[in-house]
Amino acid sequence: MKRRVVLKSFAAASILPFIPSCSQVVGEAATPITPLNKPRNEWKGLVSPRAYQILFEEATERPESSNLLYEEREGTYLCAACYLPLFESAHKYESWTGWPSFTQPIAGHVATKVDFKMIWPRTEYHCARCGGHQGHVFKDGPPPRGERWCNNGYALKFVPAEEALPLLRS
Repeated sequence: MKRRVVLKSFAAASILPFIPSCSQVVGEAATPITPLNKPRNEWKGLVSPRAYQILFEEATERPESSNLLYEEREGTYLCAACYLPLFESAHKYESWTGWPSFTQPIAGHVATKVDFKMIWPRTEYHCARCGGHQGHVFKDGPPPRGERWCNNGYALKFVPAEEALPLLRS
């Protein structure tokens, strides 16, 4: 009996990636984000090879491999591909996981979807503008939201508060 329940659960979960409602933008941006329709291969000349693997092939960097893990200055974290601001430093915290972690993104600037690459479902998030893969969100973060937005450092560009943000790439 238990085996049948497990098999039915796997069968039901296997169709979730094909349901369109499993992808959504998180929050509402102050100004609507217009998605770019740029072919992925055009990003190769704009980002490093490692950033390209993470952003557009959905790879994951090794833990503790990003200098942004130790970044403590005030500023903004941008998508490394299109420069859309994704996180504010006020929401960064030390999660002891080996990846830069945040309690929340900038509203409307990331989109989520269900990811089954590790067998069990996880929530993956991407830049709402260029679609670049950023990381995963987990429900083990600090109060009040209880969320850990675990980001690949190579998928981000940090801009200190005293510097102007660069123009969005098109």
